[in-house]
Amino acid sequence: MSTTSTRITVLGIDVQVDFKDIKNLHIGVYPPGGRVRVAAPQRMDDDQVRLAVIQRLPWIRRQQDELRSARRQSVREMVGGESHYIWGVRRRLKVVERPGRPHVEIDGDRLVLYALPDTDEQRRRDLLDQWCREQLRRAIPPLIEQWEAKLGVSVPWWGIRRMKTKWGSCNQETGRLWFNSELAKKHPNSLEYVIVHEMTHFLERGHGPRFARLMDSFLPDWRSRRNDLDAAPLADELWT
Repeated sequence: MSTTSTRITVLGIDVQVDFKDIKNLHIGVYPPGGRVRVAAPQRMDDDQVRLAVIQRLPWIRRQQDELRSARRQSVREMVGGESHYIWGVRRRLKVVERPGRPHVEIDGDRLVLYALPDTDEQRRRDLLDQWCREQLRRAIPPLIEQWEAKLGVSVPWWGIRRMKTKWGSCNQETGRLWFNSELAKKHPNSLEYVIVHEMTHFLERGHGPRFARLMDSFLPDWRSRRNDLDAAPLADELWT
């Protein structure tokens, strides 16, 4: 898909515009500060995009206000006593330095990180990130299998990566799904919502009325789950 990008300013708001081979215009507002991005059909010009943004200004500003007021964790330093969210549960980190295989485990209400003596902060962070990805690798397959049967679609490939502006993505042409590695820190209901959302894109590309109707039929409480995910604390390192 060919894309041409430009930037415009609409009533003091900077907007990134990507002209693509698509049918409908889409407006997105992204963390952490409410960056606005528009995906527009190639047939449209700057003035038409500007008018569309003006028409959606009240919604855009509401989204920006919500993002700017969202709770954020302070930067995690990977030391004992600080808190980390795992599957939506806040846990205290305990760091155990000892010889042997570095790994992470949950012990009661604590998150325990076993590391070699003198392991630096970045290596500890990498260990936790690897562990979170493994949690997702175990949790995602049964959910995909369950929803393949319900939606009547097949997922040929999926992967996990850190994404700055999305919880998930779907490429209809290749059948590939990506999931944000930060989902291991959110409630399991959020992971299921994202999986159903992205799989529904196999049936409907955009986020228009038909997409909403499909989501209503598949997962009636999807709006509540989306709101809970949006309200969950954001990790500073995700957006830097």
